Amino acid sequence: MFGERPYAAVSTAELAQRAGVARGLINHYFGNKRDLYLAVVRRMVTLPRQDKVSIPDGTPGERVDAIVGWLLDTIVEHGTTWVKVTSHEGVGDDPEVQQILDQADDAAAERMLVMIGRADLADSAPLRALVLAYAGLVKVAGREWITRATLTRAQVHQLLADTLLTMITVTIPSVLITEPAPTVETGER
Repeated sequence: MFGERPYAAVSTAELAQRAGVARGLINHYFGNKRDLYLAVVRRMVTLPRQDKVSIPDGTPGERVDAIVGWLLDTIVEHGTTWVKVTSHEGVGDDPEVQQILDQADDAAAERMLVMIGRADLADSAPLRALVLAYAGLVKVAGREWITRATLTRAQVHQLLADTLLTMITVTIPSVLITEPAPTVETGER
């Protein structure tokens, strides 16, 4: 229901009715509508475990194709609810929602670096930022596909695969060359 209508237009009574449970049961498990919404946000932005995706050991293109297919399968599984949650259309500028989204983005960036075979770069702020920028593209392309129907799944797949392959083969190596070596503090003064 949160994917169908704005947060404020969804009542706890309606949620309970749609779920086929008493309203008190929702209150018992979640406290109130906002806490239920936060649980939905967490669920929508938490990527499935990595062992649920089979990334081939083949060429970078084959790996990217599998990663993007997995991302799109995850998006389509939750549809408009995923779009609303990841595009901040939920409860506005709620700091708890923003914290959940930031944590999910950070975890997704780390997961992406692992999936592209560069877990060793997880501590690099510029590379994490590149992956976060890619995540922004995933969100917008997902919205254009799922809710606006201005792109097909195949077009979104092509866009995301081309971009990710370029990041892996061109952008990341370029950033690694220009990134200054981290300084190590010895604790001495």
